[in-house]
Amino acid sequence: MDVAPAARLVANIEQVVRGQHAAVELLSIAVLAGGHVLIEDAPGTGKTTLAQSVARTVGGVFQRVQATADLMPADITGSAVWDPSSREFSFVPGPVFADVLLVDELNRMPPRTQSALLEVMAERMVTVDGVRHPVPPNFFLVATQNPVEQHGTYPLPEGQLDRFAVRLHLKPLTAVDEFTVVREQLTGPTVESLEAVLDPTGLNLLREAVQGVFLAEPVLQYAVKLTRSTRSDQRIRVGAGSRAAIALARCAQARAVLHGREYVTPEDVAELAVPVLAHRIVPAVATAADVLITELVRAQPVPVPV
Repeated sequence: MDVAPAARLVANIEQVVRGQHAAVELLSIAVLAGGHVLIEDAPGTGKTTLAQSVARTVGGVFQRVQATADLMPADITGSAVWDPSSREFSFVPGPVFADVLLVDELNRMPPRTQSALLEVMAERMVTVDGVRHPVPPNFFLVATQNPVEQHGTYPLPEGQLDRFAVRLHLKPLTAVDEFTVVREQLTGPTVESLEAVLDPTGLNLLREAVQGVFLAEPVLQYAVKLTRSTRSDQRIRVGAGSRAAIALARCAQARAVLHGREYVTPEDVAELAVPVLAHRIVPAVATAADVLITELVRAQPVPVPV
């Protein structure tokens, strides 16, 4: 298996996104797994830069939507517009018809507009006036939200959160990394200098390679048991469903590719449990979801190779 393109994906993004290797790798894993990504952090931490960087890296058509409270579903999906010359309505595609769609501050969309993304996230199709329109086959959504400022926001429902393969956070920068970021930004927007290292065809080939990574039965059972444990723990009111188990297994395959392996290890599953499962559960106690998932991982027996 040629893993060089996958490694270039991470390396290219890190030319712009400094000091965030874990976040860059997680985002790359989600892209290779064919999933969508939710980046959650405070303002000014580099969420949009990270999203723009991955979009430029994988090439294809890129569109950006700045979410606001007055955004309508048609502003996302497109709508039928009257054409006087042909005397009939014709469909004008919205920004969702892209290889990469960045939705900045997703939680500022009203619920009706948020729901317009559910179909395309699950099926890569958009229905407008009863007609289904396919978006590009490699479509993926990178959404950001600010968990600090809640004025004028609409919390994302559990059903929509479940459509995101990974939720990630950006860690605080070291003094050296922050100095580097400030210096580079003063000389110009560094993200604009990034060139694509993949095209839609190359990305599709990588995703096919991910699907072919060997996943032994004990490791798959480990992923499923971890997911099921969220539904039996008394501290969790709503646990993760089967879609979460599928995402966990697929992301583990993508992590194996990034690490140059043709097989998945229990470590791949354990390392991805928090970013894949935590946003899919609703705690019944005051303990944070990330902490609960971490404790469930520690309590789950790790399969031993035979």
